[in-house]
This record gives sequence, C-alpha cells and structure tokens, in this order.
Amino acid sequence: MAADDHDFIRRRLLRALLCTSGALVVSPWWGWARAGTGTRVEALRSSANGEVMRLVFDLSGPVEHALFTLSDPDRVVIDLRDARLTGDLDLKSSGDGLLERIRHAPRNGDDLRVVLDLSRPAHPRSFLLRPAKGSGHRLVIDLRRDGEGGQEAPAVGESVPRSRDVIVAIDAGHGGKDPGAIGPGGTYEKDVVLAIARRLEALVAAEPGMKPVMTRTGDYFLPLRERIRTARARHADVFLSIHADAVPQRSVRGSSVYMLSQRGASSEAARFLAQRENAVDARLGAVPISDKDDVLASVLLDLSQTATLEASNTLAEELLGQLARVGHVHRSTVERAGFAVLKAPDVPSVLVETAFISNPQEERRLRTEDFQRNMARALLAGLRDYFSVHAPPGTLLAEAGEDQHVIRRGETLSAIAERYQVPISHLRRHNNLDGDLIRVGQVLEIPRHGG
Repeated sequence: MAADDHDFIRRRLLRALLCTSGALVVSPWWGWARAGTGTRVEALRSSANGEVMRLVFDLSGPVEHALFTLSDPDRVVIDLRDARLTGDLDLKSSGDGLLERIRHAPRNGDDLRVVLDLSRPAHPRSFLLRPAKGSGHRLVIDLRRDGEGGQEAPAVGESVPRSRDVIVAIDAGHGGKDPGAIGPGGTYEKDVVLAIARRLEALVAAEPGMKPVMTRTGDYFLPLRERIRTARARHADVFLSIHADAVPQRSVRGSSVYMLSQRGASSEAARFLAQRENAVDARLGAVPISDKDDVLASVLLDLSQTATLEASNTLAEELLGQLARVGHVHRSTVERAGFAVLKAPDVPSVLVETAFISNPQEERRLRTEDFQRNMARALLAGLRDYFSVHAPPGTLLAEAGEDQHVIRRGETLSAIAERYQVPISHLRRHNNLDGDLIRVGQVLEIPRHGG
C-alpha cells in the first residue's frame, strides 16, 4: 500500500471515530450532512407576505437536498436524500394563490421527491435550520415571485434551468449628501469606499461563477433600507457593505468585520459605530428599517434570521481571515453590532471596516491604489472561501465544487487532496499529472468513489 493511500485510510478512520462521538461531517451547503439514515419528514407549515411564500418542512434530522424548477407547467422539485414521509404535507392555505398543490412520491428506493405545482413562475431558495429551543431540524423553502433580476426562466421543454452565478451585492457606504466619516486630512469616507467597491466589482465580475450587484454606482445618497431592497430584488446570495469609519481616538487602526447582533453591540467601539451609522438615515429623513413595514413580516423574521445569522458569521470569519493576511486587523474576531444595513432577514450580510479614516496613517493608505487593490483582492478571496463550502444549490460554484477544483495562488496538490479527502495518488492519476506541479487557474477533476 502506498504511503499516500495509508494516510488517506488513517484520516477516514479518525473521521469515523469523530462521527461516532456525536460530531457531524460538514456538508456543501449550510453546514450539515447526513447523520444516520432515514430522515423523517414529519410536517409542513407555510406563511406568506405577498412577496415571499415560505414552506417549512419539520424533519427528524439533517438531510441532503437538491432543488430545481420546471416549466410548462411551473413547478419546483425538491429531492430529499434518504428520507421518508411520516406526516401530512397538505396545506390549508396556499398563500396568494401561488401554490396550487403539493405532490410527493418515493424516488430511487430511499429518497423522497416533493413537487410544488405553481400557478406562475417563482424563484426558489432553500436552507436548513439547526434545532432551536422548541423546534427540531427544518428545511425552509422560500418562493419569490419572478421579477427583474430574478433567475432566468427555463425555455419550454427544458427540464432543468441552466445553473446560475452566485450574486454578490456590494454596498459602498454613504454617498451624496452623506459623506460618512471625514479624515483629519479631509478625505471623505464615501469616496474611498466607492473606489474599493468598484475594484471589488471588477474582480467579482471576472470570477467564474460570480456576478456583482452594486447598490450605488456614483456619488448619491441611498437610504439604508433601499440598499437592502436593491440586494433582495436582485436575489443576492450575500451582501457586503464597505466602510472606513472613524472613532474619537486617532490611534485606533486596522480592519474589522461586523455581522448583525440582535442583542446589541459586542463592544463599546461596535456600539459607537452602529449608533453613528444608523443615525444618518434619521438625520436625512429616511424611513427607519425597524418599523412595521420592514422587508419581511415579523412572522418570517425569526425563522429567517436564525439561518441568515449563522451564514453571516461564516462569511465574516472568512473575510476577516483574508484581511489579516494583507494588513493589520483591529480585532481578531468577528464583531457584532446593530447596523441597520445588515438587517435583511434572508441574505447573509456583513459590514467591513476597511480601515479607520480617523487615523492619519490609515487615511493616507485609503487613498492609494495599492491599498484599495489589496483590500478588494482580500475580500474576493474571502468570498471564494465562503462559496467553496456554502455555494447555493443550482449555482455553477455548487456544481463545480462537487467534481472540480480551480487552483488558487498558494495551494498545493497535497492540501487539495486533504480538502476533498481523496488519496493524492488518485488525484494525480485522475488528472494525468506526472508530479505535484500545478498552476494557478488550472482546473482539477476530483475523483469520486476511490478514483
């Protein structure tokens, strides 16, 4: 037995021991994989707010699932791996007439297929929720009416729509009559963050499988709620708000990454920044984001934000890790604060403080092309890391992640073999490699079932 194969078997045995002690193997989407067999689908609940219909499947445990749409007539198909129905899928209310009926049947012996017959086209999104107080595992399906910027409808006779790009909403903070923070040398926050956002937009646009959406493209004021509405209207998979704020102490420096905190800020600095940021809309006459007309009705908010906050935390950690590679970070952990711009209930959202414009040295760096370029590259690297594990089903990145790997700078063949849990000898043989030499941008086929 080759040494590479021996190491591979040893790692698999260790992984099996971890699983028997209660650990879960990480899956490609939202952090779970199968745990045991025969997941039970126990009940189905629904709610609607006129814009989104939400279906919640109550499960006995985590489940792998695939989701796609069909046309003529319009349907959403959900395949649940190694699952069986033990409850009732009938709904007393279909919500806005979108859902006409639900059908289900066993598939491939062990799987369960659920078909949602629709009265018109809809854009589906899915995610899993871990057990919370008073509830178990849940699979959530959101059905949004097709609109501008939505997923392209399949052609007549086409069984499965083409895979789509993941959509990255890039939000340059402030703008127009709201300059944001002003550095000691007179630099406006709104200008430098727009420059960084544009550089990131160009990088994301050039990245296979990604598509950028800018909330603002010029020097104009955009209310916080409108920024969220723009991201959601374009069906963004993540929302990244870019800032360069100030604090009273000029010595404070470094990058920070924030996610939403429902219980208040995690530090005095975080609280100060959040209060300052949120006050801008009130000062300029915008509608508060927390009123009764928020983007989703409160009945949907609790379910959505549980999963969204988990994904936001993962995204924030990936971005922070990349920022630490290119410069100083203010804190080594993700910060939490009540930024209003992060309150989209169904879009993982983070706010990046690229630097403190109140620090004279960092103010000068913010104005340079090198800093702006390095910051944009670090943010792209963080997005790559996030989507390498959390690409939504039906996207090009999700499909590529299953069978292919695009070489990135600094990667080695042994590290890639470790990541996908395949012997390095199989990886070489499957890709006709004579040695371990690989190049940036090269696509490797990942062998399955032993190579």
